[in-house]
Amino acid sequence: MAKQCAITGKSSQIGGSYSNRTRATQFNPCGKSRRFANLHKKKIFVPELNKSFTLTLSTKAIKTIQKKGAYATLKEAGVI
Repeated sequence: MAKQCAITGKSSQIGGSYSNRTRATQFNPCGKSRRFANLHKKKIFVPELNKSFTLTLSTKAIKTIQKKGAYATLKEAGVI
């Protein structure tokens, strides 16, 4: 399974890194780096289904579950 959030779809991104000297000379020896999303494995219990799910979630998705509730968020994302 890919390192991707089950609800928001967030995953890693590729970005460049610049030092102050690089900006002055238009030469980029730093190359590109991969920036990972803040993902966590969480076990979530859904009382409406009397079932628990283990998902890889971003911190934004965890906050969304706390706000809207587990059943509504997972149903909207198409996980259940």
